[in-house]
Amino acid sequence: MSSSVRMVDWDLAGRTARRLVGPGPQTTREEAAAVVRELHEAAATAVAHVEGLTGLRPVPDGPVPEVAVVDRPGWVDANTHGMSALLDPLVDALAARQQSRPGPLATAIGSRATGVQAGGVLAFLSSRVLGQYEVFGTGGRLLLVAPNIVDAERRLGVDPSDFRLWVCLHEVTHQLQFTAVPWLKDHLEAQMAEFVEATDLDPEVLRDRLGDVLRSILDAARGEGGDDAGLMALVQDPRQRAVLDRVTAVMSLVEGHAEYVMDGVGPDVVPSVRTLRKRFAQRRKGRGPIDRVLRRLLGLEQKMRQYAEGRVFVGGVVDLVGMEGFNRVWEGPENLPRIEELTDPARWVERVHGRPAIPA
Repeated sequence: MSSSVRMVDWDLAGRTARRLVGPGPQTTREEAAAVVRELHEAAATAVAHVEGLTGLRPVPDGPVPEVAVVDRPGWVDANTHGMSALLDPLVDALAARQQSRPGPLATAIGSRATGVQAGGVLAFLSSRVLGQYEVFGTGGRLLLVAPNIVDAERRLGVDPSDFRLWVCLHEVTHQLQFTAVPWLKDHLEAQMAEFVEATDLDPEVLRDRLGDVLRSILDAARGEGGDDAGLMALVQDPRQRAVLDRVTAVMSLVEGHAEYVMDGVGPDVVPSVRTLRKRFAQRRKGRGPIDRVLRRLLGLEQKMRQYAEGRVFVGGVVDLVGMEGFNRVWEGPENLPRIEELTDPARWVERVHGRPAIPA
């Protein structure tokens, strides 16, 4: 990438994160092997339950997603690769539109600075993420972060087998969203490209602003510093704000759908599901470190509310038109919820179904 203007040195970000990442919970070799085995089994078991509840099926002849049980450094490696694959081509496209390009020394120094900052954020998140469907970079892989799942189940004092299946139901739902709706990944990539197209900043200025955002995220994770603009500091054009609204709505949808599914399977599948949800909800009260990071990253309290309202949107639509009626959301980008529809499911029903919303 010698001709590229690298916004972040992702190799350095990965090395920094791996150096900073904390150790996981204490387990014996036998216990660790049993956790890995059970997570693979839970992920396989979850597929039929998720497909049965949602009515979605992977497209025929599509790629078979890989399930990878990883440790914290493994999660870091996957995310540095994925973010590089997504962002670097977009930054190149932005740089190509500029009249002048920075010298190689300035580029190297700037990308290393943001690489160290990004590494700090990745190290922090790597000890908290339970699972992730890796959309970008590998073309589709389900990651389950074993030490974090074990740590969470111990802290919550819940049944390990139930908790592991519960987590897998959530992550397998994300897997199904992208394997059953292949245009969704292309849509998100197109939104990112449109965001860049609306940017008139020099890549070096944009990188400096990104560095400020990364520093503020680290401050937020430590409970330091006041509220600031977060990602909104990068948004200068009304078109960018419109893109950010669309992306927020999509992410609210996919997260809310996964939350709906993991609770909707019922106690026949996960006997302690009500206890799991209650204790998870208690854990989410207040402003924990993840809350602080996400609020700082998104920059607006309103955005966090919209993100959380995805679960309400999905449940509201299903109540009005059933799961089959809800699944029209996956027919094309035009059927995705708009930001204002997240809090008004009936509005989406009227727009997409072409009739007033009457409870099913």
